[in-house]
Amino acid sequence: MSGRLAIAVLVSGAGTNLQALLDSVHGHEADIVAVASSGADAPALARAQARGVPSAVFARSQYRDRLTRDRELADWLAARGVQLVVLAGYMELLSGEFLARFPRAVINVHPSLLPAFPGLRAIEQALAYGVKVFGVTVHFVDEGVDSGPVILQRAVELPGARDPDEVVRALRPLEHAMLPEAVRLYAREGLASDPNNPRRVLLDVRAPRSGEG
Repeated sequence: MSGRLAIAVLVSGAGTNLQALLDSVHGHEADIVAVASSGADAPALARAQARGVPSAVFARSQYRDRLTRDRELADWLAARGVQLVVLAGYMELLSGEFLARFPRAVINVHPSLLPAFPGLRAIEQALAYGVKVFGVTVHFVDEGVDSGPVILQRAVELPGARDPDEVVRALRPLEHAMLPEAVRLYAREGLASDPNNPRRVLLDVRAPRSGEG
């Protein structure tokens, strides 16, 4: 055992946020011990394989219902000692039973300044609304849709944006920086709930890494 935080990354697509984690926190503040995909065709699986990280596919179509899928997924993660679950472009909802297996230990990255534009096609929603400022949120996951307590948020002004790809290009570097930052904070026990407002996450960037004095 390395003594580092054991994390799992759940993916559905290309896996650029997984790569950002592999290139930053993996082997340092944390160890990625499992990658689970919602589909066998996700390019993210090749990224895990290239780094020797165990991976598996938990496609919704392979199970009787979502709850059965989530139970098997949670069992697979627990067997690998996972302490934190990171959703990195994971396009599936997780059941309350799954979240209860990893209490306050599931985080997600979302391409909007929540609570604005939750759910699918957030960038398209924002463009249709005509916003001038876009952004990224890293948040804890609860049973709602992108409704958990906010950990980190950053914004970028794009007053003339009309194309989703243009916004994606602007937001991607934020995602690739913020998700590892959130993992580092979690690993250092630098996240706490405000006793006066449980929805507010207090950040302690000075918190020591796990195992440090």
